[in-house]
Amino acid sequence: MKHLVITGGSKGLGLDISIKFLEKGWRVTSGSRSTHSSEVDNNKNFSHGKVDVRSRESVDEFLELTASKHGRIDCFINNSGFSEWKSLDAISEEFLLDMFQTNLMGYFWGSQSAARFLSGGGALINISSLAARRGTPNNSAYVASKFGVAGLTQSLAKELGPVGIRVNAVCPVLIRTDGLVGALGGEYSPAKGDPEEFLSQFAKDQTALGFLPSGEDVANLCLFLASNEAKAITGQSISVDCGVFPN
Repeated sequence: MKHLVITGGSKGLGLDISIKFLEKGWRVTSGSRSTHSSEVDNNKNFSHGKVDVRSRESVDEFLELTASKHGRIDCFINNSGFSEWKSLDAISEEFLLDMFQTNLMGYFWGSQSAARFLSGGGALINISSLAARRGTPNNSAYVASKFGVAGLTQSLAKELGPVGIRVNAVCPVLIRTDGLVGALGGEYSPAKGDPEEFLSQFAKDQTALGFLPSGEDVANLCLFLASNEAKAITGQSISVDCGVFPN
């Protein structure tokens, strides 16, 4: 049985990814700072461990315990992260440090540790964002963290390719999760107090297809990138955006 390890796999987009891999017969281990009750908790092939991705030591301990318990790791997904809009003059050192430690440095620690346990032919996937492709107002901290993920993905693909590990990033546009809706409710977000209206209007005005992608759409791409069918694909940041930003 193939084994996926994912950070933040018990809620939001991570949960959608976990469900998809479980449906396809994978074992899934999720790690996060707290245990979240979810619809996969009773699945015998799903397990959860505690990890704080901001801490290199915590990530190492989590992956060592996971590998010793379940053996091989076939795919590792850096998924834990958060989004929050703030204007430049409102960004504090504490906010910026938390953003970078979670969204970027956490991906470094996850990749560094997972590379020791991934089997030959394994896949490392970074959940990025369309924000890795363009800047938007009041979003400089988040955008900078995701541009960093793009560079990390390209560099690690070259570095880890010789040992048979493929590295790719998935760049979704706005995925309707509790975390996103909460972030859109913030003072500096583009939703201006109405997240649902903003998402609806964004789908109409910005996408080519007239709708926003779902978590399952992102999960389907992750499953493909983790499979042997993607054996010739590495170093790519692939958008799931319904045509918002063609390239």
